[in-house]
Amino acid sequence: MAMHTWFICKIRYEKVMENGMNKKVIEPYLVDALSFTEAEARIIEEMTPFISGEFTVSDISRANFSELFPSEEEAADRWFKCKLIFITLDDKSGAEKKTSTYVLVQGASTEDATTKLHEGMKGTMAEYRIGSVVETPIIDVYPYGKEEGNKEV
Repeated sequence: MAMHTWFICKIRYEKVMENGMNKKVIEPYLVDALSFTEAEARIIEEMTPFISGEFTVSDISRANFSELFPSEEEAADRWFKCKLIFITLDDKSGAEKKTSTYVLVQGASTEDATTKLHEGMKGTMAEYRIGSVVETPIIDVYPYGKEEGNKEV
């Protein structure tokens, strides 16, 4: 299974609003990269065709997502940070042990993201429950390789 290192890259630029006025905005994007340097290079490469005028990468930080569940649905235009709690039994004591991880799910709403999360977790042998589903400000995600079938299993 390929491990991904996700970075949140914040882009600062002047956006032309619907009313025609320019407004300075900072928008977060998620990039799959091996290092901070590579994350910066990749986000600049990805954003250059879309932003007319100057933009700067104002911040880069690591993101702790273990998996991504993208959606092809047009209505699924938002990204949700979902906390999964895995419940395992300790071999020695028999006590329940809970381990948390975060996944990013693309959906149209909190309910839609929850449904897609359950779909994405089908076939998982581990017992889990959803701790939270929270909408993020992430605009878009740039994983390595645009082809589908790049998902971890």
